[in-house]
Amino acid sequence: MFSSGAGDLFQLLRDGRPRTRSELVDETGLARTSVVNRLAALTAIGLVTPTGTAAASGGRPAARLMFDQASRVCIGIDLGATHGTVGVLDLSGEVLRQESRVIDIAKGPTEILTWAVNTAERLLAASGRQQRDLLGIGVGVPGPVEHSTGRPIRPPIMPGWDGFDIPAFVRRRLMATVLVDNDVNLLALGERATQWPAVDDLLFIKVSTGIGAGIILGGVLQRGSRGSAGDIGHVQVPGTANDRDLEATASAPAIAAYLSRDGAVDIEPGDVTNRIRMGDLTAIAAAREAGRAIGEVTAMCVSVLNPSVVVVGGRLGVNVQEIIAGIREVVYRRSIPLANQHLNIVPARGGPDAGIRGAGLMVLDERLCAAAVDELIEQLD
Repeated sequence: MFSSGAGDLFQLLRDGRPRTRSELVDETGLARTSVVNRLAALTAIGLVTPTGTAAASGGRPAARLMFDQASRVCIGIDLGATHGTVGVLDLSGEVLRQESRVIDIAKGPTEILTWAVNTAERLLAASGRQQRDLLGIGVGVPGPVEHSTGRPIRPPIMPGWDGFDIPAFVRRRLMATVLVDNDVNLLALGERATQWPAVDDLLFIKVSTGIGAGIILGGVLQRGSRGSAGDIGHVQVPGTANDRDLEATASAPAIAAYLSRDGAVDIEPGDVTNRIRMGDLTAIAAAREAGRAIGEVTAMCVSVLNPSVVVVGGRLGVNVQEIIAGIREVVYRRSIPLANQHLNIVPARGGPDAGIRGAGLMVLDERLCAAAVDELIEQLD
């Protein structure tokens, strides 16, 4: 039986298809008066708008109504170890404006978040929007996050961020709901929405300065009880010296340290990709070995979680084919046959805005759910 709240009725309209009141009566089984009243409430808060008429066999054509995806906006902030992107998105998750720059996450939350908020305010104004149009703000950071509070918890590559109240800092200037998550979770949301919308079970692995995973099962992002689900970077890799963890074995800094081990050259993590592109055989072999190490941990994930798609992203994951080749080599050999029989292991294709798109989708899922929409209507009253 269809629930009778206006928020539940709105969920039908989120697909963007215009409908007449009669069509909504047929879809929901509600009385026409109930549908009319709920549509009036949704129109009052700006989420539903008239859009033309339907063809009629006789009499006056029936008016159509649809989700007004331009009625409000949200902001997505994607912070990595060395990059930052801020974007303004409409209510369909489409990026309207964005801006990126090189950052150093180790400079601490005050400097980095001040830049992000300044950029968000500028992009909001450039989009012709005001703060009252802002539905919410999503923030992704490269470390473990307690999602319920928005505070990073002992993030290994984010000195000064431990326990920092990101939502409170952002709300000093942007008065809206602020949601914070690990950047890999948001990349998983963005990649699925743009590239794999029909896939319910997806594992996204980011290989860059750090290594982590975003897990989507049954179409739902899995955070675990505290938000640490997918933190594979600190899983020990079988067979490595001193049982080193995955980040210490296969991340960009780990590969750079290996290439610099004899002291003849000092390779920076950001130079690893260029060394491979130039045909440095030692760098190529190191990348392939790093891919195999990631494959060892990924194989365990595949056997336990049984995704239909594994997406490999991050600076190394997308740009270094030896990484994904090493992952495939081990996963197809080590995971159980039933789990890998139809498994796709592919490079990320969501592009540079996947992180902010995922941040925006996190906001939309939270702020446009049935209960949240009903709350917006109550606030109007």
